[in-house]
Amino acid sequence: MNAVDRVYLRRTYELAERGRGNTAPNPCVGAVVVRGTTTLGEGYHRKRGEPHAEVEALRAAATAGADVRGATMYVSLEPCDHAGSTPACSRALLEAGLARVVAGANDPNPAAAGGAARLREAGLEVEIADDPAARAIVEEFTTAIGRARPFVTLKMAASLDGFVAPQHGSTWLTGEAARDFVRDLRVAHDAILVGSGTVRIDDPQLTVRPPRARLRPYVRIVACEEAPVANESRVFVPVEGYAATIVLAPAGVRERFTALESVADVLYIGGSESVALDLTAAVEALKARGVFSILCEGGPTLAAELLSRDLVDRLHWLIAPLLLANERAVPALIHAAAASVARALRFDRVERLGDDLLISACLPGGT
Repeated sequence: MNAVDRVYLRRTYELAERGRGNTAPNPCVGAVVVRGTTTLGEGYHRKRGEPHAEVEALRAAATAGADVRGATMYVSLEPCDHAGSTPACSRALLEAGLARVVAGANDPNPAAAGGAARLREAGLEVEIADDPAARAIVEEFTTAIGRARPFVTLKMAASLDGFVAPQHGSTWLTGEAARDFVRDLRVAHDAILVGSGTVRIDDPQLTVRPPRARLRPYVRIVACEEAPVANESRVFVPVEGYAATIVLAPAGVRERFTALESVADVLYIGGSESVALDLTAAVEALKARGVFSILCEGGPTLAAELLSRDLVDRLHWLIAPLLLANERAVPALIHAAAASVARALRFDRVERLGDDLLISACLPGGT
């Protein structure tokens, strides 16, 4: 690895992010074909079922009339070695006659890994950078692959003294820069999850404003513990580019939710004896529906339930420069959930967003 390698790898990371929100269940990947210091072609994985980044880059080079034989392929993730909805990328690189491949990280999917070994066996020089930045791009994919539930991100906004509102009700805490960050999070995840309390209090639409280009429909999800929310809630209003809103409901109280079936996709969880929502079973049912990453924007109750069940993989905590403590203030987390988080947090990002502060952490070992 040299300085030139690092420059081109960073470019593959930028390209990979262009596919964010559209590639699930595949990872985001970017690729660049280079001879010396001349870029011959670039590409990224746009959508499941479409060509992978390496093939896109080779096609771009061919369209430009470039000869890639003996060139170097930079790719954010190890080229896959299995044929699924598209052929194995390792074979495409061999057929192209490349001399060298530099990848940002190993493929975490056992079913697809092995591309580096195949290329080495064929005589290509292969470098794996094992770059934390490359691994971060596929964090959701790495965590969700091979397990029953999606990758879950929890976003919380609180005052400096740990409250979400001075009293029960809707309160804006953070500024515009923080809100832009949250909108980007919505684009990056397959689905947005809130609890019924958030719908009743805030009546959110849960859309991205302004709309971002996206190939897969957005998914909005409302978790209902025992009682439904109003059919007239804004989250159920049809929006172009959005799938029908999913309502998670206990199967044992189905009769309470039948009216919602006219405006929502009601997903009943559990058996006929289930009178309270089992969140673990609910997120597993969402994974079976093709939801591979979820952003939770719910309030303290839903957040505490997710944390206590060990269902959170990443925490984004926004801190507003406010003090809200009083006898009616609403805490961001109940004590039990806070204690659970404190044992597992591993911070890896601190950033100022306007007047607010963002701290991010992963919670390893989630179920």
